Amino acid sequence: MSVTPLQAEPFFADKNRAFWNLQTLGWLGAFLLRASSTVANGQPLSSLVPVLISTVTGYSVTLLMAVIFRLLLRQRPLVTWGVSILVILVAAGMCAFIDSWVFSTQNRGSDTAGLQLFLGAAYLSTTLLGAWSALYYAINFYLTVEQQADQLLHLETQASSAQLAMLRYQLNPHFLFNTLNSISTLVLLKETDRANAMLSRLSSFLRYTLINEPTAQVTLEQEVETLKLYLDIEKMRFEHRLQSVFAIDSSVSQARLPSLLLQPLVENAIKYAVAPKEEGAEITVTAQPAGENVRIVVSDTGPGLNEANVRPNLSTGVGLANIKDRLFQAYGERHSFDARSTPGGGFSVTIEMPLVTEEQTKVAA
Repeated sequence: MSVTPLQAEPFFADKNRAFWNLQTLGWLGAFLLRASSTVANGQPLSSLVPVLISTVTGYSVTLLMAVIFRLLLRQRPLVTWGVSILVILVAAGMCAFIDSWVFSTQNRGSDTAGLQLFLGAAYLSTTLLGAWSALYYAINFYLTVEQQADQLLHLETQASSAQLAMLRYQLNPHFLFNTLNSISTLVLLKETDRANAMLSRLSSFLRYTLINEPTAQVTLEQEVETLKLYLDIEKMRFEHRLQSVFAIDSSVSQARLPSLLLQPLVENAIKYAVAPKEEGAEITVTAQPAGENVRIVVSDTGPGLNEANVRPNLSTGVGLANIKDRLFQAYGERHSFDARSTPGGGFSVTIEMPLVTEEQTKVAA
């Protein structure tokens, strides 16, 4: 039977419980410190009674102070600090009065004057309550900063997810327009069987894109299957002019990448390599390990950048810039993107990104 490992819970995960823990441990520590000092100075054990009463008084008074400070946290800084100082002085006066009264009651024969005794107790109480108040505000300030940092991180994550979704949605309309235009042409030519087949494949492709979240990640194997489905649709348009080759190393087949990352690369290859040439072109998709990364290359045998029908480069091509942005959103600086003409003609895009195989927070269906 497997045992679920215990996970440490942050101390301030429950603020109310953390307050009571700190309050109890703090005053218990103060009592032990004063009690040990009293015993070490050779005082009788009866001298611990005033120490115990003083500790209980301080514990109770600081509970009232905490209620007041909690209300003051919502006020302007001038009001917060001004009223806090006043509260500390009043609370210290109360504690000093009780401490001096207990001491006088227990030591009736003492020569210590009442005022002198009160001032000494007031100094000790003011120091102790001032330190307690400073710690209270410091912890609340820390928790406020942590909360704001968490909120900022959450907002940044939402913004990143929204940008990823926006970038993904930019890809679909181009492909959808081209495919619907092809289906319309087939209908006009009364090639209903081919139109129905293309429409069926289009519905399967769209079902895949709509089921999966725009920010989801898929395995490379899933991405390749989606590319094959997309190419089946395009082969209805170009027939024998469109040839495709896939060479995916089995060691990287489970590598994860943003959903539909490679589809616009294949779409560009069809637009700028297959469509302009009467004999068509071949599109090759390869993937192999590269150290701790996975290297994916999408290449074609088209004209590359050498002919008049110039393909867009990284700065002008919407599809290429879109992929670059998606890679940066997903991996930051831990990726590379290179688009260039290949020797002897053709065009290739090389992507290197971290080889990650474990499931992410959002995974495609």
